[in-house]
Amino acid sequence: MKILAASDIHGDINLQSTAGIIGPFVKRNKKVLLIPGNHETPATADFLAELYGAVNLHGYSYKMKDIGLFGCGSANIGHFQLSEAEIFDLLKKSYKYIKDSKKKIMVTHVHPKGSSMERLTNFFPGSSGVTKAIRELKPDLLLCGHVHEAEGIEEKIDNTLVINVGRNGKIIEI
Repeated sequence: MKILAASDIHGDINLQSTAGIIGPFVKRNKKVLLIPGNHETPATADFLAELYGAVNLHGYSYKMKDIGLFGCGSANIGHFQLSEAEIFDLLKKSYKYIKDSKKKIMVTHVHPKGSSMERLTNFFPGSSGVTKAIRELKPDLLLCGHVHEAEGIEEKIDNTLVINVGRNGKIIEI
């Protein structure tokens, strides 16, 4: 399975259109999974998922063969912020449906607290809810974004590979 992962692909906070972002994948019958960032509401992600036939992973999961993906969008700061408890609870809730998958992939917008990504910025704190989910749920892989300056950074937290996929994206073979 190949995954193209990207975060904050708009590149400009003033550019809010999804035209040309999701549609081309759907037209080619590619499955699109998404989560809201820190400038979109979960309702916006639900709307886009319904409009394009995509899957919103914010509090939900998706299983394909022996690979399970689960996630939480938004962040612990910003207009539509979630508390650390809400972040962890959404991840735990969505994880329970894929817990028996051979490979488990967690998808979040915000990065984990204590990660090297957090040290690149004083403005965007990492999430202790995400770190707690890594430690308790033990996903094989965490895909995140949020800190644009940390694009491409890969690190291990416990046995979980954490990748900031950034807006240019990354192709990952599972």
